Amino acid sequence: MFSGAMSPVHWLLVLVVLIVLFGAKRLPEAARGLGRSARVLKAELNGMRDDEAKPGQSSSEATASGESTASSEAKARPAID
Repeated sequence: MFSGAMSPVHWLLVLVVLIVLFGAKRLPEAARGLGRSARVLKAELNGMRDDEAKPGQSSSEATASGESTASSEAKARPAID
């Protein structure tokens, strides 16, 4: 009975239900918002890949330098009582 794929009739029925629920004006706005979100997500993922691909410090070196920076900052600040 269920083949797993939706026929064009099913897609048309889904579209009609969406129009009835949300209205014809809100659907393009929602699609635009979804497209913007997808672009932002794609840009962030590409940025993460670029950060990982940069030559230079390895993750252990970055952690060690971050710890040493934090400890030197703690020494430089006076204690507040």
